[in-house]
Amino acid sequence: MGDGYGMKPTAFLNSLFMSTVNSAAKALVSVASTTSGGGSDGESWRAIDHARYLLMLITWLAVWVLRVLMDHIPTSFVPPPDRLLGGGGGILSLGSSSDHSHVSATSFSSSSPSLELILHEGFNYSTNEDIDLAHESSSSKAIGRQLSHIIGLFSEIPSTSRKYQVVVGMADKIVEENMRSGQVVLKEINRSTLSSAFNRTANSLYRSLGSSGRDPEEGDAWPSRMLSALPLGSYVVSYFRGLRFFVNTLLLTAGGSSGGKRALIAASECAVVEEKLAHELLWVTNKLRVSIAVDEALVQWSYASGLASRALYAHPRVQGTLIKISAILIEEIVRGDLEVPRQVKFRILLLWLPLFCYASSGLSYTILTGYEKAEMEKVIDEVISTLPLDDQEQILMNWMHDYATSASDWPNPQNSYYRWFHICRELLV
Repeated sequence: MGDGYGMKPTAFLNSLFMSTVNSAAKALVSVASTTSGGGSDGESWRAIDHARYLLMLITWLAVWVLRVLMDHIPTSFVPPPDRLLGGGGGILSLGSSSDHSHVSATSFSSSSPSLELILHEGFNYSTNEDIDLAHESSSSKAIGRQLSHIIGLFSEIPSTSRKYQVVVGMADKIVEENMRSGQVVLKEINRSTLSSAFNRTANSLYRSLGSSGRDPEEGDAWPSRMLSALPLGSYVVSYFRGLRFFVNTLLLTAGGSSGGKRALIAASECAVVEEKLAHELLWVTNKLRVSIAVDEALVQWSYASGLASRALYAHPRVQGTLIKISAILIEEIVRGDLEVPRQVKFRILLLWLPLFCYASSGLSYTILTGYEKAEMEKVIDEVISTLPLDDQEQILMNWMHDYATSASDWPNPQNSYYRWFHICRELLV
């Protein structure tokens, strides 16, 4: 099912979309500069200011219409997995418990030598061979610094910029050449650098989701709980949240105050940043997947409880990207060439299965194809079957609850439940 993650848009649609986004960005900057320079909040706008603001709204509406069209083709800005390489990293502390020390990424990392031993072991430069080793150490450090610097630039360049694609292409090429060389030190550089990038990007996305104003404890928490208690409440809640967002946007626009318009602009900018970070996290995950260095990312994802919680209230596009990341990582668990600790498998399923159930509510585009969904259900069941029966019971109980109370028909836990009951009955004999 990996091929479904990386389909590219047509050249025409991609060109049209990028030019529209650039126009929208220019209009946004124009409106923002007018707002910031307009004096007090009570000062009314001139007719040309209102025209600029209306033009910005129309242009951004065109951007999202194009995004919907590109989704139904379907398309993705993410390169296909078979062209991507990568590495993994340390533990992600996003709202997680204090028992991180019980499972570490190194508990099931590859048997290759440590990068620290290769880079920092002392040398006695008494022979030509020692001098060559010293030069190798210096070169490997430089390569690691430059690769880390290039990947770090992702967060500093707008995704609509042509230079962003140039920088991503450079990172692609460097990582590919490091892997193709076959040298252990270069593979470890990839692992260390991409591990840090995965951790850094996931933490940035977690903070961005927390500052976007969509915290479940604010605003619509108590109405949502009341509506959920009604028959078909989960369906009503999804429409309620969409209606609430639409009404708030309409009131901000119709209010005419510069403060309200600034809030609307800030919300739009935040959504763009969150989607960009989610795509960058998917990019790193695909690198980890193809390079067979995904073990440390699995540990990080199993402890990202804060990110998993905030993802339930994120923008649908961010949710879709996080589902793809979770699907990739869960697939890696069953590939057979990785010894994943029981606790890591248990926590990944416990944290991320709710997003699978709830993120599909009200979406007008496909996150995974029908075939990919069916295959994903089989993979989830296979991972569950490797856990102790007590762990299986807890996973299945939570999964069934989320499935029954959400508007989505996927993923369906029936087959996994029947298998668990069959095993339990056999133990009674």
